[in-house]
Amino acid sequence: MFKVTVIYNHPTDPEAFEKYYAETHTPIALKIPDMIRFELTKFIETPDGQPAYYRMAEMCFATAEDMQAALASPEGQAAANDLANFASGGVKFLIGMYQVA
Repeated sequence: MFKVTVIYNHPTDPEAFEKYYAETHTPIALKIPDMIRFELTKFIETPDGQPAYYRMAEMCFATAEDMQAALASPEGQAAANDLANFASGGVKFLIGMYQVA
């Protein structure tokens, strides 16, 4: 299985981020074809203070070909293009092979 991980840095306005993320961005992302799992994480304060990152989204695909086609699709491009509308802290993308031990 292949996974795309999107890591969000801390936004300038967390309340506005959360509203847009829930009401607009997530519905756009859920339309990405051939996605077999979509997980969202909001990081919480650690014993050392503020977490290093604000949020994480993980999208899983059965094959590398499915992942590449999904990201290149109109729906995948719409999700990528929407990031500029709310991710004021910036994002990082990671792509990996998912394995269960």
